[in-house]
Amino acid sequence: MQYKTKGYKIFTVFNYTFLSIFALLCMLPLIHIFAVSLSGSAAASGNLVTLWPVDFTLDAYEKTIGNSNFLRSFGLSVVRVVLGTAISMGVLLCAAYALAKDDHEFKGRKIYMWFFVFTMLFNGGLVPTYILVTNLGLTDTIWALVLPTAINAFNLILLVNFFRTSVPKALEESAFLDGAGHFTIFLKIYLPIAVPAIATVTLFTMVFHWNQWFDGMIYMTNEANYPLQTFLQSIVVKKDLSNIADPETLRNMSQRTVEAAQIFITALPMLIVYPFLQKYFVKGIVLGAEKE
Repeated sequence: MQYKTKGYKIFTVFNYTFLSIFALLCMLPLIHIFAVSLSGSAAASGNLVTLWPVDFTLDAYEKTIGNSNFLRSFGLSVVRVVLGTAISMGVLLCAAYALAKDDHEFKGRKIYMWFFVFTMLFNGGLVPTYILVTNLGLTDTIWALVLPTAINAFNLILLVNFFRTSVPKALEESAFLDGAGHFTIFLKIYLPIAVPAIATVTLFTMVFHWNQWFDGMIYMTNEANYPLQTFLQSIVVKKDLSNIADPETLRNMSQRTVEAAQIFITALPMLIVYPFLQKYFVKGIVLGAEKE
């Protein structure tokens, strides 16, 4: 349906203008960081850089990409995102399939659902979680970063509601009559229909693992095992550049350009992944958020 009233046209112009300005405001900090990372030491230290590089140079990127500590932390974060997302999505999808059944098909379903909802409101806390991870011998391993956060109750509820509202019961019953089992129905019916919700939850999980820094600080006693965000925290917050370059090199470089280069490189993977999942994002949120 085409709306051509004067009021609708005014609203459309206002809406696009507002969203364009808002998107630009969101992009300005990243553009500024990118400009600082490409600027010379004097210009960056003197706060002379706005949205365009001053005294263009690639020294900060050369030192960052050539630094073994940064590359090791970057690789660890990539492994964490891939492994953590795979484990989380596997567990969440299997749990969501079971919890999406009716009460007569899954006895005690509501009890389990309330159990997961309860964990959204109350949790064991940092100290008990740390003691558990330590007693299991997971410290200084990748498992300390991915197993404690494998189940996210919000993402689980999102998938459960999507399954219950978007997968026709008649389709599932027809599959059972044709001799299909739960495993076949899960793979051939539920997963293809749930692509928007899966893409949305996958994006949530990837961003969570990529941005998480605190667990790397408390579970990793060896700095060589720091994920990228924890590594950056030690540089940007603690102002510790000893892991970047030798003191003689640092004297000829600006701390701001090095920090800006690393922050931009860190943000780049999510900026690349998001456009490919964006078309599923809104649909997954809307359908998955419907009331049971």
